[in-house]
Amino acid sequence: MEPIVAIIAVGLILFLVILTWFVPVGLWITAIAAGVKVGIFDLVAMRLRRVPPKALVEPQINATKAGLSLSLDDLEAHYLAGGRVGSVVAALIAADKANIDLGFAQAAAIDLAGRDVLQAVQVSVTPEIIDIPERSSTNGGITAVARDGIQLIVKARVTVRADIDRLVGGATEDTIRARVGEGIITTIGSAGSHKQVLENPVLISETVLAKGLSAGTAFEILSIDIADINVGENVGAKLQTDQAEAELKVARAKAEERRARAQAEEEENKALVEEMTIKLISAEAEVPLAISDSFDSERMSVMAYYELRNILADTEMRQSIASPGGTQEIDTTRSAHSLGLS
Repeated sequence: MEPIVAIIAVGLILFLVILTWFVPVGLWITAIAAGVKVGIFDLVAMRLRRVPPKALVEPQINATKAGLSLSLDDLEAHYLAGGRVGSVVAALIAADKANIDLGFAQAAAIDLAGRDVLQAVQVSVTPEIIDIPERSSTNGGITAVARDGIQLIVKARVTVRADIDRLVGGATEDTIRARVGEGIITTIGSAGSHKQVLENPVLISETVLAKGLSAGTAFEILSIDIADINVGENVGAKLQTDQAEAELKVARAKAEERRARAQAEEEENKALVEEMTIKLISAEAEVPLAISDSFDSERMSVMAYYELRNILADTEMRQSIASPGGTQEIDTTRSAHSLGLS
Protein backbone atom coordinates (compact mmCIF):
# COMPACT_ATOMS: atom_id res chain seq x y z
CA MET A 1 0.00 0.00 0.00
CA GLU A 2 2.71 2.43 0.89
CA PRO A 3 4.34 2.41 -2.60
CA ILE A 4 0.95 3.03 -4.18
CA VAL A 5 0.24 5.92 -1.84
CA ALA A 6 3.66 7.43 -2.62
CA ILE A 7 3.05 7.13 -6.34
CA ILE A 8 -0.37 8.76 -6.01
CA ALA A 9 1.09 11.54 -3.91
CA VAL A 10 3.88 12.24 -6.42
CA GLY A 11 1.37 12.17 -9.28
CA LEU A 12 -0.91 14.56 -7.44
CA ILE A 13 1.98 16.93 -6.80
CA LEU A 14 3.02 16.83 -10.47
CA PHE A 15 -0.57 17.45 -11.51
CA LEU A 16 -0.84 20.42 -9.21
CA VAL A 17 2.47 21.83 -10.51
CA ILE A 18 1.38 21.43 -14.14
CA LEU A 19 -2.05 22.83 -13.37
CA THR A 20 -0.54 25.81 -11.59
CA TRP A 21 1.76 26.49 -14.55
CA PHE A 22 -0.98 26.04 -17.12
CA VAL A 23 -3.59 27.91 -15.08
CA PRO A 24 -1.88 31.07 -13.71
CA VAL A 25 -3.86 31.26 -10.52
CA GLY A 26 -1.41 33.65 -8.89
CA LEU A 27 -1.62 36.06 -11.83
CA TRP A 28 -5.41 35.82 -11.78
CA ILE A 29 -5.51 36.68 -8.07
CA THR A 30 -3.16 39.64 -8.66
CA ALA A 31 -5.37 40.95 -11.48
CA ILE A 32 -8.52 40.64 -9.39
CA ALA A 33 -6.82 42.45 -6.51
CA ALA A 34 -5.81 45.27 -8.90
CA GLY A 35 -9.35 45.67 -10.17
CA VAL A 36 -8.73 44.12 -13.60
CA LYS A 37 -11.66 42.08 -14.82
CA VAL A 38 -10.16 38.92 -16.25
CA GLY A 39 -11.50 35.37 -15.94
CA ILE A 40 -9.45 32.33 -15.09
CA PHE A 41 -10.66 30.66 -18.27
CA ASP A 42 -9.49 33.68 -20.29
CA LEU A 43 -6.00 33.04 -18.95
CA VAL A 44 -6.26 29.36 -19.85
CA ALA A 45 -7.41 30.33 -23.36
CA MET A 46 -4.34 32.53 -23.69
CA ARG A 47 -2.16 29.54 -22.86
CA LEU A 48 -3.94 27.54 -25.55
CA ARG A 49 -3.32 30.34 -28.08
CA ARG A 50 0.35 30.40 -27.02
CA VAL A 51 0.09 33.88 -25.60
CA PRO A 52 1.89 34.41 -22.29
CA PRO A 53 -0.76 35.81 -19.93
CA LYS A 54 1.79 37.75 -17.91
CA ALA A 55 2.77 39.81 -21.01
CA LEU A 56 -0.83 41.07 -21.22
CA VAL A 57 -2.13 41.09 -17.67
CA GLU A 58 0.71 43.11 -16.14
CA PRO A 59 0.41 45.97 -18.74
CA GLN A 60 -3.37 45.83 -18.20
CA ILE A 61 -2.85 46.23 -14.46
CA ASN A 62 -0.52 49.21 -15.04
CA ALA A 63 -3.06 50.86 -17.34
CA THR A 64 -5.90 50.31 -14.89
CA LYS A 65 -3.92 51.77 -12.03
CA ALA A 66 -3.12 54.78 -14.24
CA GLY A 67 -6.81 55.34 -14.92
CA LEU A 68 -6.85 54.02 -18.47
CA SER A 69 -9.51 51.67 -19.79
CA LEU A 70 -7.98 49.17 -22.20
CA SER A 71 -9.47 46.02 -23.62
CA LEU A 72 -7.62 42.79 -22.97
CA ASP A 73 -8.70 41.59 -26.39
CA ASP A 74 -7.04 44.63 -28.02
CA LEU A 75 -3.84 43.96 -26.13
CA GLU A 76 -3.86 40.30 -27.18
CA ALA A 77 -4.56 41.22 -30.83
CA HIS A 78 -1.65 43.67 -30.79
CA TYR A 79 0.62 41.01 -29.26
CA LEU A 80 -0.38 38.46 -31.89
CA ALA A 81 0.36 41.09 -34.60
CA GLY A 82 3.94 41.28 -33.36
CA GLY A 83 3.62 44.44 -31.31
CA ARG A 84 5.22 45.36 -28.00
CA VAL A 85 2.33 45.58 -25.59
CA GLY A 86 4.35 46.81 -22.63
CA SER A 87 5.87 49.69 -24.62
CA VAL A 88 2.48 50.73 -26.03
CA VAL A 89 0.81 50.76 -22.60
CA ALA A 90 3.73 52.70 -21.09
CA ALA A 91 3.46 55.25 -23.93
CA LEU A 92 -0.30 55.61 -23.36
CA ILE A 93 0.25 56.23 -19.66
CA ALA A 94 2.97 58.82 -20.36
CA ALA A 95 0.81 60.56 -22.97
CA ASP A 96 -2.17 60.68 -20.61
CA LYS A 97 -0.09 62.24 -17.85
CA ALA A 98 1.32 64.81 -20.30
CA ASN A 99 -2.14 65.64 -21.74
CA ILE A 100 -1.15 64.37 -25.18
CA ASP A 101 -4.00 63.07 -27.31
CA LEU A 102 -2.93 59.50 -28.10
CA GLY A 103 -5.32 56.59 -28.52
CA PHE A 104 -4.60 52.90 -28.35
CA ALA A 105 -5.16 52.35 -32.07
CA GLN A 106 -2.73 55.14 -33.00
CA ALA A 107 -0.13 53.95 -30.50
CA ALA A 108 -0.45 50.37 -31.79
CA ALA A 109 -0.06 51.58 -35.40
CA ILE A 110 3.09 53.53 -34.48
CA ASP A 111 4.51 50.49 -32.71
CA LEU A 112 3.75 48.15 -35.60
CA ALA A 113 5.37 50.67 -37.98
CA GLY A 114 8.67 49.99 -36.21
CA ARG A 115 8.84 53.21 -34.19
CA ASP A 116 9.49 53.34 -30.48
CA VAL A 117 6.20 54.88 -29.39
CA LEU A 118 7.33 55.38 -25.80
CA GLN A 119 10.42 57.29 -26.94
CA ALA A 120 8.26 59.32 -29.32
CA VAL A 121 6.02 60.39 -26.45
CA GLN A 122 9.04 61.25 -24.34
CA VAL A 123 10.52 63.35 -27.18
CA SER A 124 7.15 65.03 -27.60
CA VAL A 125 7.19 66.00 -23.92
CA THR A 126 10.91 66.74 -23.67
CA PRO A 127 12.40 68.05 -26.96
CA GLU A 128 15.41 66.22 -28.34
CA ILE A 129 18.63 67.76 -29.65
CA ILE A 130 20.02 66.48 -32.95
CA ASP A 131 23.71 67.15 -33.59
CA ILE A 132 24.69 68.03 -37.16
CA PRO A 133 26.82 66.25 -38.08
CA GLU A 134 26.46 63.33 -35.70
CA ARG A 135 28.91 63.14 -32.85
CA SER A 136 30.04 59.71 -34.05
CA SER A 137 30.77 61.13 -37.50
CA THR A 138 34.39 61.61 -38.54
CA ASN A 139 33.54 64.86 -40.33
CA GLY A 140 34.54 68.02 -38.52
CA GLY A 141 31.32 69.72 -39.60
CA ILE A 142 29.25 70.82 -42.57
CA THR A 143 31.64 72.39 -45.08
CA ALA A 144 30.48 75.16 -47.42
CA VAL A 145 32.19 77.86 -49.50
CA ALA A 146 31.13 81.52 -49.57
CA ARG A 147 31.28 83.61 -52.72
CA ASP A 148 34.68 85.03 -51.79
CA GLY A 149 36.13 81.51 -51.97
CA ILE A 150 36.65 80.98 -48.22
CA GLN A 151 35.54 77.65 -46.81
CA LEU A 152 33.56 77.52 -43.55
CA ILE A 153 33.08 74.46 -41.34
CA VAL A 154 29.85 74.60 -39.34
CA LYS A 155 28.44 72.54 -36.49
CA ALA A 156 24.77 72.95 -35.60
CA ARG A 157 22.33 71.66 -32.99
CA VAL A 158 18.68 71.21 -33.96
CA THR A 159 16.03 71.07 -31.24
CA VAL A 160 13.06 68.96 -32.35
CA ARG A 161 9.85 67.71 -30.84
CA ALA A 162 8.12 64.54 -31.98
CA ASP A 163 4.86 65.01 -33.86
CA ILE A 164 2.63 62.09 -32.81
CA ASP A 165 0.28 62.55 -35.76
CA ARG A 166 3.13 62.22 -38.28
CA LEU A 167 5.05 59.35 -36.71
CA VAL A 168 3.51 56.83 -39.12
CA GLY A 169 5.01 57.57 -42.53
CA GLY A 170 7.08 60.52 -41.32
CA ALA A 171 10.78 60.82 -42.15
CA THR A 172 13.39 60.10 -39.47
CA GLU A 173 16.25 62.11 -37.94
CA ASP A 174 18.49 61.36 -40.92
CA THR A 175 16.19 63.43 -43.12
CA ILE A 176 16.36 66.33 -40.66
CA ARG A 177 20.17 66.14 -40.72
CA ALA A 178 20.26 66.06 -44.51
CA ARG A 179 17.86 68.99 -44.93
CA VAL A 180 19.55 71.17 -42.32
CA GLY A 181 22.96 70.41 -43.84
CA GLU A 182 21.66 71.37 -47.27
CA GLY A 183 20.21 74.60 -45.86
CA ILE A 184 23.53 75.50 -44.21
CA ILE A 185 25.45 74.91 -47.45
CA THR A 186 22.94 76.99 -49.45
CA THR A 187 23.00 79.87 -46.97
CA ILE A 188 26.80 80.08 -46.82
CA GLY A 189 27.11 79.65 -50.59
CA SER A 190 24.80 82.61 -51.20
CA ALA A 191 26.70 84.87 -48.78
CA GLY A 192 28.87 87.48 -50.50
CA SER A 193 31.65 87.09 -47.94
CA HIS A 194 32.48 84.58 -45.24
CA LYS A 195 32.82 87.51 -42.83
CA GLN A 196 29.08 88.14 -43.06
CA VAL A 197 28.41 84.62 -41.77
CA LEU A 198 31.03 84.88 -39.04
CA GLU A 199 29.65 88.21 -37.86
CA ASN A 200 26.03 87.07 -37.82
CA PRO A 201 25.58 83.27 -37.58
CA VAL A 202 21.88 83.74 -36.86
CA LEU A 203 21.46 84.31 -40.63
CA ILE A 204 21.97 80.57 -41.09
CA SER A 205 19.33 79.69 -38.49
CA GLU A 206 16.76 82.13 -39.85
CA THR A 207 17.29 81.08 -43.46
CA VAL A 208 17.15 77.36 -42.72
CA LEU A 209 14.06 77.66 -40.50
CA ALA A 210 12.29 79.65 -43.21
CA LYS A 211 12.61 76.72 -45.62
CA GLY A 212 10.11 74.59 -43.66
CA LEU A 213 12.44 71.63 -43.32
CA SER A 214 10.12 69.68 -41.00
CA ALA A 215 7.57 69.03 -43.74
CA GLY A 216 6.98 65.32 -44.21
CA THR A 217 9.00 64.36 -41.15
CA ALA A 218 7.96 62.96 -37.79
CA PHE A 219 9.33 66.00 -35.97
CA GLU A 220 8.65 69.66 -35.43
CA ILE A 221 11.77 71.82 -35.55
CA LEU A 222 11.80 74.24 -32.63
CA SER A 223 15.17 75.92 -33.18
CA ILE A 224 18.45 75.64 -35.05
CA ASP A 225 21.49 76.83 -33.15
CA ILE A 226 24.97 77.24 -34.63
CA ALA A 227 27.34 75.58 -32.17
CA ASP A 228 30.64 76.33 -33.92
CA ILE A 229 32.04 77.94 -37.08
CA ASN A 230 35.63 77.48 -38.21
CA VAL A 231 37.40 78.97 -41.21
CA GLY A 232 38.79 76.36 -43.56
CA GLU A 233 40.82 76.58 -46.75
CA ASN A 234 40.85 79.39 -49.29
CA VAL A 235 39.15 77.30 -51.95
CA GLY A 236 38.87 80.22 -54.38
CA ALA A 237 42.61 80.87 -54.36
CA LYS A 238 43.30 77.17 -54.70
CA LEU A 239 41.02 76.92 -57.71
CA GLN A 240 42.68 79.96 -59.29
CA THR A 241 46.10 78.42 -58.68
CA ASP A 242 45.00 75.17 -60.26
CA GLN A 243 43.55 77.10 -63.20
CA ALA A 244 46.80 79.04 -63.65
CA GLU A 245 48.82 75.83 -63.55
CA ALA A 246 46.52 74.27 -66.12
CA GLU A 247 46.85 77.31 -68.39
CA LEU A 248 50.65 77.24 -67.95
CA LYS A 249 50.73 73.59 -69.00
CA VAL A 250 48.61 74.40 -72.06
CA ALA A 251 50.92 77.31 -72.98
CA ARG A 252 53.98 75.10 -72.58
CA ALA A 253 52.41 72.44 -74.77
CA LYS A 254 51.61 75.02 -77.47
CA ALA A 255 55.15 76.47 -77.25
CA GLU A 256 56.61 72.99 -77.57
CA GLU A 257 54.40 72.39 -80.57
CA ARG A 258 55.61 75.64 -82.20
CA ARG A 259 59.24 74.78 -81.41
CA ALA A 260 58.86 71.33 -82.97
CA ARG A 261 57.23 72.89 -86.02
CA ALA A 262 60.08 75.42 -86.34
CA GLN A 263 62.68 72.68 -86.03
CA ALA A 264 60.92 70.70 -88.72
CA GLU A 265 60.83 73.75 -91.00
CA GLU A 266 64.52 74.42 -90.28
CA GLU A 267 65.42 70.87 -91.24
CA GLU A 268 63.34 71.21 -94.40
CA ASN A 269 65.14 74.48 -95.28
CA LYS A 270 68.52 72.84 -94.67
CA ALA A 271 67.57 70.03 -96.99
CA LEU A 272 66.40 72.58 -99.56
CA VAL A 273 69.73 74.49 -99.27
CA GLU A 274 71.66 71.28 -99.78
CA GLU A 275 69.55 70.52 -102.81
CA MET A 276 70.12 73.99 -104.27
CA THR A 277 73.87 73.73 -103.52
CA ILE A 278 74.02 70.46 -105.40
CA LYS A 279 72.24 72.05 -108.35
CA LEU A 280 74.61 75.04 -108.23
CA ILE A 281 77.68 72.81 -108.21
CA SER A 282 76.20 70.81 -111.03
CA ALA A 283 75.58 74.00 -113.00
CA GLU A 284 79.12 75.33 -112.30
CA ALA A 285 80.55 72.02 -113.48
CA GLU A 286 78.92 72.61 -116.87
CA VAL A 287 80.56 76.05 -117.32
CA PRO A 288 84.09 74.77 -118.26
CA LEU A 289 82.51 72.33 -120.65
CA ALA A 290 80.57 75.09 -122.29
CA ILE A 291 83.71 77.29 -122.57
CA SER A 292 85.70 74.39 -123.99
CA ASP A 293 82.95 73.69 -126.48
CA SER A 294 82.99 77.38 -127.47
CA PHE A 295 86.77 77.21 -128.09
CA ASP A 296 86.41 74.05 -130.12
CA SER A 297 83.61 75.45 -132.22
CA GLU A 298 85.49 78.79 -132.56
CA ARG A 299 82.47 80.70 -131.26
CA MET A 300 84.74 82.38 -128.70
CA SER A 301 88.39 83.31 -129.02
CA VAL A 302 90.96 83.30 -126.23
CA MET A 303 91.20 87.05 -126.33
CA ALA A 304 87.42 87.38 -125.91
CA TYR A 305 87.59 85.03 -122.94
CA TYR A 306 90.28 87.14 -121.21
CA GLU A 307 88.33 90.31 -121.90
CA LEU A 308 85.34 88.65 -120.20
CA ARG A 309 87.48 87.77 -117.18
CA ASN A 310 88.77 91.34 -116.93
CA ILE A 311 85.23 92.69 -117.06
CA LEU A 312 84.16 90.29 -114.28
CA ALA A 313 87.14 91.18 -112.11
CA ASP A 314 86.56 94.88 -112.61
CA THR A 315 82.86 94.48 -111.76
CA GLU A 316 83.63 92.59 -108.55
CA MET A 317 86.20 95.15 -107.49
CA ARG A 318 83.71 98.01 -108.02
CA GLN A 319 81.02 96.19 -106.03
CA SER A 320 83.49 95.54 -103.20
CA ILE A 321 84.53 99.18 -103.02
CA ALA A 322 80.89 100.34 -103.10
CA SER A 323 79.76 98.00 -100.29
CA PRO A 324 79.15 99.55 -96.74
CA GLY A 325 81.78 97.29 -95.16
CA GLY A 326 84.54 98.77 -97.18
CA THR A 327 86.92 97.01 -99.54
CA GLN A 328 86.53 93.24 -99.68
CA GLU A 329 88.90 90.68 -101.10
CA ILE A 330 88.05 89.69 -104.65
CA ASP A 331 87.63 85.99 -104.98
CA THR A 332 89.45 85.62 -108.28
CA THR A 333 89.99 81.97 -107.66
CA ARG A 334 86.20 81.43 -107.51
CA SER A 335 85.77 83.51 -110.67
CA ALA A 336 88.48 81.58 -112.44
CA HIS A 337 87.00 78.34 -111.24
CA SER A 338 83.59 79.40 -112.48
CA LEU A 339 85.19 80.07 -115.87
CA GLY A 340 86.95 76.68 -115.84
CA LEU A 341 90.57 78.00 -115.92
CA SER A 342 91.75 77.58 -112.32
